[in-house]
Amino acid sequence: MHHTERSAWPRAMLRYALMSVVIFGARSARAADVTLGIIGPHEYDLPVDFKPFNVLVQYGDGNAAGSSYNSDGQRHANGGSHTWAGMTKYVHFRSFAAIPHVGFAFELIQTESYSLANGTNYGGLGPTIVGPAAWFKPNRHSTFGIQTFMQTAVGTRDATSPNYWSNISSFIFDYEWKHFSFDGDAGTVAGAAKHQKGQHSYNPGVVFYTNLRFSWKATHLFEPFLALDWQNVKGTYDNTARQYLDDSNSREITLGAGVMFNISQHLSFTTRYSHSVDGRNVPESNAYYVKFVYLW
Repeated sequence: MHHTERSAWPRAMLRYALMSVVIFGARSARAADVTLGIIGPHEYDLPVDFKPFNVLVQYGDGNAAGSSYNSDGQRHANGGSHTWAGMTKYVHFRSFAAIPHVGFAFELIQTESYSLANGTNYGGLGPTIVGPAAWFKPNRHSTFGIQTFMQTAVGTRDATSPNYWSNISSFIFDYEWKHFSFDGDAGTVAGAAKHQKGQHSYNPGVVFYTNLRFSWKATHLFEPFLALDWQNVKGTYDNTARQYLDDSNSREITLGAGVMFNISQHLSFTTRYSHSVDGRNVPESNAYYVKFVYLW
């Protein structure tokens, strides 16, 4: 490995370890978070041909909005949400001599959530998420790969449980210029049928999403960035009644801005604010994000 690559890879791994999968709330409680909405700049700026190591991450986000979008895309001052979500994540990174120039990661994620809105006041652990990622570098400045995760059906209480298994898969990419960077992902979430004793059976709608980040490398320490997140959820189908649920499809677009602080090769902190600019059948996003990770 070249000297400059050796000095850069801890920071790249640090950035990837911040990747979020705040997914369970977006589908089980119809919260405003877009799938993978917490990712930051350089999220997929990843190296290849490195020695195995591990990362432990704790991070979270909150949404405080009193409004929501109806089926016509009109914003109304009701039906909003006040939620917090956290994630504890263990990641193992490695590459294999038999598969040169390709990087791999395996993640084990435990979600946490708390909701306070419309008479609700509860919190607990959400489902567990596990899965791998793999990537390669078409050239020195770019990265391209895939990631796929399985999400379990239950949490510590029904309100934090989707009650069906699901798969979250996406393409990931990154391109680095001298003073700027652009990266993101695009993917889907597909769920198995939802079965609960004494209730109808449902097929959850497929989720399509993308998250894009464009940053300016102002200094080695300070890096402001812009964020765009989009999500479209197909309607939920009632297998028992053989029809789609009314207003079960949804759409949301959010725009945001934030700052990433590259404190050291082993320490990074990122914060961001995002707000909805368009939506349908979804609580409004008025969300803030924080991410903290230590790499050793």
